[in-house]
Amino acid sequence: MTVTDDLVSYEDALASYDPVMGLEVHVELGTATKMFCGCATTLGAEPNSQTCPTCLGLPGALPVVNAVGVESAIRIGLALNCEIAEWCRFARKNYFYPDMPKNFQTSQYDEPIAFNGYLDVQLDDGTIFRVEIERAHMEEDTGKSTHIGGATGRIHGASHSLLDYNRAGIPLIEIVTKPITGAGERAPEVAKAYVAELRELIKALGVSEARMEMGQMRCDVNVSLRPHGREKFGTRSETKNVNSLRSVERAVRFEIQRHAAVLDGGGAIVQETRHFHEENGSTTSGRVKEEAEDYRYFPEPDLVPVAPPKEWVEELRGELPELPRARRNRLREEWGISEHEMQSVLNAGAIDLITATIEAGADQAAARKWWMGELARRANEAGAELAALPVTPAQIARVAALVAEGSLNDKLARQVIEGVLAGEGSPDEVVEARGLKIVKDEGALGAAVDEAIAANPGVADKVRGGKVAAAGALVGAVMKATRGQADAGRARELILERLGVQG
Repeated sequence: MTVTDDLVSYEDALASYDPVMGLEVHVELGTATKMFCGCATTLGAEPNSQTCPTCLGLPGALPVVNAVGVESAIRIGLALNCEIAEWCRFARKNYFYPDMPKNFQTSQYDEPIAFNGYLDVQLDDGTIFRVEIERAHMEEDTGKSTHIGGATGRIHGASHSLLDYNRAGIPLIEIVTKPITGAGERAPEVAKAYVAELRELIKALGVSEARMEMGQMRCDVNVSLRPHGREKFGTRSETKNVNSLRSVERAVRFEIQRHAAVLDGGGAIVQETRHFHEENGSTTSGRVKEEAEDYRYFPEPDLVPVAPPKEWVEELRGELPELPRARRNRLREEWGISEHEMQSVLNAGAIDLITATIEAGADQAAARKWWMGELARRANEAGAELAALPVTPAQIARVAALVAEGSLNDKLARQVIEGVLAGEGSPDEVVEARGLKIVKDEGALGAAVDEAIAANPGVADKVRGGKVAAAGALVGAVMKATRGQADAGRARELILERLGVQG
């Protein structure tokens, strides 16, 4: 039996049930040191080389709060329209995990630093959906377990596990939504749009690179269903550590279909954590989900409460950068494009790339054309993000400049981009190495025109007879003979001159 045998259709699920979602997003802050000690947070360091008695939980080692982590948490809270606590404290969240060296996580429980906010997100058709924020709180990340010997990379079937505590103690902000209701059939789209907007906001604040593929931002997706007309929420499942926008959308859709199948069959949903599988978009059971009381929260005795002065909070509010929605609206007006076109740019992850290309000298139309056309196509073929392509905005600006000055046409420019992506050098180096410049030499171009006319006497006669549009076939022959490197406009002028026809 395949996984999909246990699902009902998405349409049938929505015909009987209302989906309710809760999204918990963990953001690794880009601080130089960990949340409660002075250990470095450099990515890719030797395993267990960035540890100390504090982040290893050794007896007698005392934590100290990272001030930049607190400031980043406040910035995030303000950007999410949250209230900022005048007084809050940390708590110990007790549970055993091999990658938790202290056997508890220092987090915040009933007294978060930011609470009661919202984030408006725009869906593909321009609809604005408000997602209400329950809280944003500070905590520390766990270490990393690598399971060896199994077929799946998970602990089941592994012969042994390796533990790296470099990540243990890295500052995290967990952003928790209130129950998201009213999305209906658009629930997967709302979830994806919310995480996408949150990622853009985090990047704009400069508190994290928020690269989901590197685990710097990850989402726990909670889904439950309730029959139409019922107020009480159903039992939820929590799909852990979903690390791409597409996967967030797929996880919500799959869980809606799975829940509906269980409920339609007379079964009961188990409150549990689940694992998401990228290869087919399915989820599988992890472990029974604990309730808050199972974690035996109690106030952290080794840390003083955090009480940010109102003056400081207002100072940080005044320093907030232009936030993503406001920036998109401004750019949309500057670029003279529709909301639908800007949404396409956003969905492609191209806003920053286009902006940087314009700053490097390209006009906005050319910048959008290359990133949303040729480069988007290549990224799609490679199954990669646009930003992951091995080409820079400055290089695309140079390609646009070569086209604007007449050294390249679009066909040749695509070949130049191909060469840059292949690692053949800068645009100018690729042009030189491949011999891609437009042929402007009048002698060479004239010879190609004469050959095209001689090889196509019938077409030439039509042009002489007044069918000027037929000259296009001769221009095509010239372009073919010159491997697309002729100046098409000048070639047409020469053809008409040779045939004695006014353009």
